[in-house]
This record gives sequence, structure tokens and C-alpha cells, in this order.
Amino acid sequence: MLPAPESTRLVTIIAHVDHGKTTLADNLIESNGIISERLAGTLRYLDSDAEEQRRGITMRASAIGLRHVYNPPKMSSGSSASQDMVIHMIDSPGHVDFAAEVTSSLLLCDSAILVVDAVEGICARTHSLLREAYLHQLVPVLVVNKVDRLCMDLGLDPSEAYVRIRELIESMNAVCASMLNSDVNDAMEAVDEDTYANNDNDIDEKKASLWSFDPIKGNVVFASGLHGWGFTIPTLARSLFKSKTIPMKPPILRQYLFGDFKYNAETGKVLKWKQAGTASGEPMFAEYALAPLWEIYEGVSQAAASVGLKSELFAYNSAQKENTGKKTENGKILANTSGMDRVLAAIQIGSTSPSVVSPQSNNNNIDDRTIPQTTDDMQRILSRLGASSESSIVSAVLRRYRPLSTSVLDAVFETGPSPAKATLELRPKVLALRNPPHENDSFDRIQQSVQQCNPDNATVVAHVCKFASISRAAVTDPDLPSVSPDDQSSSIMMGIARVLSGTLCSGDEYYMFGPRYNGSSDDVPKQKIRCYLLMGSSFVRVNSVPAGHICAIHDLENLQLKTVTLSDKKECMPLRGFDFGLQPLVKVNVEPVNASDTENLERGLLKLSLADSSVEVTATAKGERILACLGEIHLERSILDLETVYCDGNIKIRTSDPITSFRETTTWFPNEEEFDSFMNSKIPPLRQTTIPPYCDEEGLEYAYKGRCRAV
Repeated sequence: MLPAPESTRLVTIIAHVDHGKTTLADNLIESNGIISERLAGTLRYLDSDAEEQRRGITMRASAIGLRHVYNPPKMSSGSSASQDMVIHMIDSPGHVDFAAEVTSSLLLCDSAILVVDAVEGICARTHSLLREAYLHQLVPVLVVNKVDRLCMDLGLDPSEAYVRIRELIESMNAVCASMLNSDVNDAMEAVDEDTYANNDNDIDEKKASLWSFDPIKGNVVFASGLHGWGFTIPTLARSLFKSKTIPMKPPILRQYLFGDFKYNAETGKVLKWKQAGTASGEPMFAEYALAPLWEIYEGVSQAAASVGLKSELFAYNSAQKENTGKKTENGKILANTSGMDRVLAAIQIGSTSPSVVSPQSNNNNIDDRTIPQTTDDMQRILSRLGASSESSIVSAVLRRYRPLSTSVLDAVFETGPSPAKATLELRPKVLALRNPPHENDSFDRIQQSVQQCNPDNATVVAHVCKFASISRAAVTDPDLPSVSPDDQSSSIMMGIARVLSGTLCSGDEYYMFGPRYNGSSDDVPKQKIRCYLLMGSSFVRVNSVPAGHICAIHDLENLQLKTVTLSDKKECMPLRGFDFGLQPLVKVNVEPVNASDTENLERGLLKLSLADSSVEVTATAKGERILACLGEIHLERSILDLETVYCDGNIKIRTSDPITSFRETTTWFPNEEEFDSFMNSKIPPLRQTTIPPYCDEEGLEYAYKGRCRAV
């Protein structure tokens, strides 16, 4: 049922809040037929919780397995036409209050899809996520999302949009270069320069190549998650060559498609493009990649205006398309409406559909995803989808013209490593077991099995990164007591795990190693488990899960461990893992409104602490139960989960005002002597105060020292 590790990819989607992670995930899920084409981009399928839908943000990481058929760009002799693969995708939160969910997702996966808004650019959370993915040794794929906003919201022409995108990619590479240089400097300080140059040169070049975003390599996807289109430079080069638009071989053509180059169709030569007004023409990326998209948006907007509808696409100029006042077919846009001829002409060139760029793909399996050639073909597609508004027509056309799911999944397959390669070459330090106190041949064999990610006849090793409370109605398991589909009150605790070696089987017993196990004790607990596949909001019972895949495990909640390593060998050790030192900032005292629910609340707090690794629950000598969370939204979500999920039955909880821990102050010093001793101290301050606000009267002199008075 599940393929070998070579045909598997483990990827997580990370981004700043509201940059389009879940919308992108919708389009990838739609490619598997799980949701309809009309709902993709607006349903937010992986935000299955009611609170997530209400707030419009992701609060819990959700995983789903997707199947994808990869069609290679060119068939080599003796190779198969296509390759079936499975991609385990995790949609992680973007809000900083749920950073622990991102950490567990990064540990589970080998690749990261980094989504960046083309208009907002690099934000504060983007920096921290990029650094965290780098520390986890993941391979990134950059998705420049919401490119359509450059046209509709900002009103940029294709050349201006190209300059904006180029500057964004340059900024991303500058951030990556600073991380690489920091690592190089630290390594050179640890050893002498000659030793470092001899040993680590090749490693640094490989890492620099992985962490350099270059559209020519195919690790950058230009996309619009809302309208479901996306493309990469290699696929666009193959499309332009096959359509004979540019008679240049794709490996050569893609070197010029993204850069300051323009193409002279009369002479067939590529010239240097200078950013000096319209007289110099358009760069090739603007002319062949963006201009057809701009033409489609403007053509659909013109069609809406011709039937008397107000344009809903172009927000930057509501009066761009004048209203004719003449309505046809009750204001519905048809394929023969004025303006749709521009759309039909634009989609004939530069399509990245699999039917165009991959000749070995089976057209019979593409259904109606082929490019419409005539007005009748266009009308047939619009009628089947019931598309009559601007947004629905744009989505229907662009999903066929440049499908987003194909571009992203192909980029993940080509750029991202398989679990076997990641464990052995790219992430040997992260996905490694902790060393035992004494040398052990059995442990060495277990460590070797983990590095090879061998699913057959190998020691079983799996690591549970996090726990989650799952509604019983979402679990498909004949061995569990049946419940009504409408019953959302009952829940069970599931551990989300990555199988590192061997094959994990339901019904078998495994040794459980906690994060603090040091190998000195022979008393290792054993537990029988059940395995489930993750399908978004549903969990399906399976008999076995081989190495290189992600699954959910039941019957581990009695261990009271936030992370645990499973193995069928007692000589195993826990995974090293990561500790980023997330310290909860918001603390409140929680107590039940009804005193008889006290025991129920304590059990709920225990489950909450197990399910959320960033939550801290402590008891004081006064009998207080202190709940500490990362932020206000995190606290509100935790209180809601306590009342509705983790406590048996609905209870009402009373919370105190936030409890503040006083560790620093900005009050005035009582006398000048104490301030002088503070300013002249040779001990470096805990936090450098080198940015405003600072005391303007005293200037930057004190601020440069990292100390300042309160203003």
C-alpha cells in the first residue's frame, strides 16, 4: 500500500501568518480528488477545527498523505514513463503563539515549502522560520504566493512585477547567505582555518547550493493559491520550446527566462535588458511568464464589464473597467462574451499543463484539465463547474493553464530528498539516536538501520514528536467502540510519529524510551500499539507502516511523555531531537466554577500538557493550578480545549488575571551612583538596547553600550 522510501517525500508548509499556507494546501489536496475544484482555495480543508475556521488562522499542525504521478521532463532510454509517489504533507501554523507545532513538524519532515507573500515580502516570522528550518537541516522550496496581487491590488505592469519578484528572491538569498556565513565563522573559530578548509569545503558548497533560491534550478514556484495557478522556470522553458514560441533548447532557455534578458523574435537573439523605461522592451520573464496572466485577468474583467457586472478583481482602481449598463444572460459571463477572446488567445502559449510539457503523460487520465482550444471547449468547462463570476472563471481557466499542484509537487519531488537520502546524507545529526553510556554493538546496528532507513528485516525504530487530541468520530477503527458521527465530545489521544527504520505493526509490543532516558536503567516500559494513516481530519487504521512514512499511534497516553521513541530492541536510545527553549510568557490561575469538577480539571490539565508541548502546568503551595502559554491567543485556545475537549464533559473554568514574572525593569535609578555603576559595568547586558526607543536627551552614546535609561 505504501511505497518504498525512494518514492516518498516528507514535506511541511511554513510561512508567516496569512501568507497562504492552508490555501496552497487546498490546491494540493484537490489534485487527489479529496475536495472539489470549486472549493479549493477557500475551503481551508486542513483547518478542520471550528476555532480555526472562526479565527481564520491555523492553530494545530495537520497532516495528510497525497499521491502524485511524476512525469520526467525527458524520457531516457529504458526508463519508465512516470513514477508514482506518496507525499506526506503537514500544514503548520504561522502564528508565533503556536511555534511548538512548527518545531514538531520540522522534525518530522525532510523538506519545507516556504510560502512568502509577493506583496508583503519577508516578515518577522519568515526570518525565524527560515532559521529554524536551517537548524533542522531541511531542504527548502520557495513559493512566491499571491503574485496576482501585484496586478490586481498594486496595478503593476509585468515588468514592474518582475523587478518586485526579483528583489524579493534576492532578499531571501541574502538572509540565507547570512545564516551560512554565521555557520562558517563558528566552524572556523572551533578549529584552525587549514583544517576547516580541507574537511568542510565540499559540505559548505552543497549546503550553499541547497539554501540558494534560484528559479533556474526549479526550487522557486511562482503562484497564486487563491486562483490555483503556479509554475516554475524549467516547466515554462519546456512549454515555450514545445510550442515553438522560442526555438531554443529548454536547458539553455531557462538560463535566460528569469533575469535581465529580453528576446528579439525577429533576430532570434537574447539581449541584455536595462531597466530604463518602456523603450528597452520587456524582460523575458515579464513577456512570457507574467504578461499572459495579466491578459487573462484583464480579459475576464472586461467580460464582466460588458455584461454589466462591477469588476471584483482590480481593487486598486474600481473604475478601471467602465460599466456598459447592458446586461446579458442575467449578468453571466459566457465563453463568447466580449473579452473572453483575449483569455482564449492568452492560454494557447506558455501553458505548463502536464498534457503540454510531458508527452508521456496519459491524456485519458487528465479528464477535462486540457487547455481549451475553442470557444465551445471553454463554455463546456465553465458550464460543468458552474463558473459565471469573475473569480470562478479565472480559477477555472488558470488551473488548466498553469496548474499549481503539479508545479509544487514536482518541485518537491525534484528538490526534496527521499527519507533514505535525508537520514544518511542531509540530516545525519538531527535524525540520530542519542549515544549510550557504554559502547554497544547492538546499538551500532540499530543506528546503522536508522541511517539506511531500511523498511525490510531491520530493527523497528519510530519517534513520536507530538501528541494530539482527536475526535473519536474522525477515527476509522473497527476495534474501537462505535460512536455517532455527530458526537464530537468524545476524543482519543494520538501520537504523531515518523518511522525511522523497519516496519511498525499494529498489535505488536514495543519498548518506549522517553526523552530523558540515558541507558542506565533496565526498566524500560513496553506497550502494545495501533497505527493509523493521517488524512487531514480523519485517521484510518492500518496493519503496518514501513520506514520513511508518517503515521499516528494510539495507546501511548498512559506514558505521560511529550515525546517518545519506540523500538523492538531494548538496546535502543531516544532520538536526540531539538530544544529551542520556548518559554511560556502568559500565566493564569485556572479553577473550575463548580468545585466538584476539580478532579476533572486536573485530568484535563494533564492531557493538555501532553498534547501541547509548549504548555506548562504547575501547582503552588497555595493550591493554585498555574497554566502557562506562549501568548494570548494560545491561552484562549488552551482554555477552550480544556472546557470542551480534555475534560470529560463540558465544564466551566474561571481564570485569574495574567500573572507577571518581574525579571527586568525600566524604572529610574534611585541615585546617580547606581546608574553609573550600571553603565560602566564590564558585564555585557542580557539584551542589547541598540534600537529606539532610547533617551533622546542622552543620544546614542548609552544605547551603543547596550544600556539605556527609561524615557
